[in-house]
Amino acid sequence: MLLVIDVGNTNIKLGVYDGNTLVHSWRLSVKVIRTADEIGILLAGLFGSKNIALNSFDGVIMSSVQPSLNYTIEHACEYYLGKKPIMVGVGIKTGLNIRYSNPQEVGADRIVNSVAAYRLYGGPCIVVDFGTATTFNVISHKGEFLGGCIAPGIITGLEALVNNTAKLPRVEIVKPDSIIAKSTVNALQAGMIYGSTGMVKYIVQKLKEESGYQDIKVIATGGLSEVVIGVDSDKIIDVVDRSLTLKGLKLIYDMN
Repeated sequence: MLLVIDVGNTNIKLGVYDGNTLVHSWRLSVKVIRTADEIGILLAGLFGSKNIALNSFDGVIMSSVQPSLNYTIEHACEYYLGKKPIMVGVGIKTGLNIRYSNPQEVGADRIVNSVAAYRLYGGPCIVVDFGTATTFNVISHKGEFLGGCIAPGIITGLEALVNNTAKLPRVEIVKPDSIIAKSTVNALQAGMIYGSTGMVKYIVQKLKEESGYQDIKVIATGGLSEVVIGVDSDKIIDVVDRSLTLKGLKLIYDMN
């Protein structure tokens, strides 16, 4: 079996592969103060709930945008699972040609998502990841990572409003009945959801124009991707794949 780990800004996503099948997945909140023993205990609990022994794994692969957690998680995997994780980073085989001014600046999550999108859905393609940040990545028909852009995530935008105003409340991110809202809660929901949808639609169109790929598949991942799909009457997004990152880690592990 293979353990794949994606350490994001808000969540740690874990997946267990048995052969080519993703059999289990979980999310943990990111807490940089956790120790390797705490992470080991969490892993033991999760795996134990599925009757998976800690020594069952043939390998571990990990991508991370949280450098402060890397050593802790690596140490936990080595001590509790007996496996040192392969880290997605400089020098690892991905099958992509990174056309970036400084390839080391590209977040590991963006690379992993791009590998999965290109290998599973073909190129050219655009990958939109709805996470703490909303990232847009363009991959050419030849498997080149051409670049993209980074914008605030939906919840990040909401938190900025709540934290910098006196009376605006935290609200659930759901589509309201109308964009002409009749309450503060609905007004925030409408602004966040319709505003984010409009941003995605405009950015995707500009990416198509500048890349020269008008007939390009758009793949979305991340927990809030389906919220935008629910508003998208013009079908901005072609495919929603919430396990895209975990699939990308498996593909990169196989290459290495």
